[in-house]
Amino acid sequence: MIIMALDHTRDLLHVSSLTQSPTDLATTNPGLFFTRWITHFCAPVFVFLAGTSAYLSYKKQNDPGTTRRFLLQRGIWLIVLEFTLVNFAIWFDLQFRTITFQVIAAIGLSFILLVLCLKFSTKTIGVIGAIIIFAHDLLPLIPFSKDSTLKAVLSPLFTLTVFPLPPHFTLLISYPPIPWLGILLTGFAAGKLFELPEAERKKTFLNIGLAALALFAVLRLSNFYGDPAKWSGQKNSLYTFLSFLNISKYPPSLLFTLMTLGAMFIVLSFAEDIKIFSKIFITYGEVPLFYFIVHFYVIHLLMFVMVFLQGYRWADMTFGFNFGRPKTGSGVELRAIYLTWLGVVAFMYPLCKWYGNYKVTHRENKWLRFL
Repeated sequence: MIIMALDHTRDLLHVSSLTQSPTDLATTNPGLFFTRWITHFCAPVFVFLAGTSAYLSYKKQNDPGTTRRFLLQRGIWLIVLEFTLVNFAIWFDLQFRTITFQVIAAIGLSFILLVLCLKFSTKTIGVIGAIIIFAHDLLPLIPFSKDSTLKAVLSPLFTLTVFPLPPHFTLLISYPPIPWLGILLTGFAAGKLFELPEAERKKTFLNIGLAALALFAVLRLSNFYGDPAKWSGQKNSLYTFLSFLNISKYPPSLLFTLMTLGAMFIVLSFAEDIKIFSKIFITYGEVPLFYFIVHFYVIHLLMFVMVFLQGYRWADMTFGFNFGRPKTGSGVELRAIYLTWLGVVAFMYPLCKWYGNYKVTHRENKWLRFL
């Protein structure tokens, strides 16, 4: 969650974020590339652990009916939030001309579909999730005809899709639901691992993480399967290494998932021993949705402050895919992005601590479970 704020700060404030991709090797530099690359770990870990959290809650409740109702209600609520508060936080467009289906809605829809899967065993749910993760990259390889109805139906479920909606609206499905569902279902099944004794749990996490990264390396070196973006030799060894790491998030390819979740399992194998940071991290982690929504608004307001300080006026603002920034000229360099990011994270700490304490002391307010 802390790293996630770095990506959103870069998106809204960096001088080239509106015109260049930070992972385009023809225009990027290593600092900018890794500023984007490190944030790749956020969404898959977030979605995976959302599934794990659902499993642990399911076991704690020991009441399938109550769990189903909660997951269904929370799933619908997350989708509503995505298309209202979250979309406005991203675009600041009162006309909502761009509607984006991304990580919050993907988790919400996955919760709803998880309700349908709860009739299966945990092992079966895990197998379904693993099949999705390993097989969804096959879809682009299927030779559909140009006007295939089946392709038109399946594409929004599996791949990044843009729907122009007359007269001037756009629906952007940047987080196709099926690949992310696979990650959440696998996370749900992995909940059993969190119930293991500590020593066995840590060893299991480490072994899974190393195995996932080893499979990632083998598949990536082969350039055979697992990601549509093949790596290739570049102008020097550093940029060749960047090409090797430059894998696809939209949708999350098999290699993307192996790399990010493999690293996650390795971190989980020793994270419990890092006591010095645990209280700080848990403060944010106890109120994840509150943090997610509020931090977006904080960064976007800082973006407007930046634009006005750079001499632009309200008439210069362009809303839609520009986040409200002028079409050209605004933005700050990478050093300022990092300073701003640290400031946002620090600003959010007392807010999250206050809200976390409020939730603990007001357990009678059931609606707090939804924020």
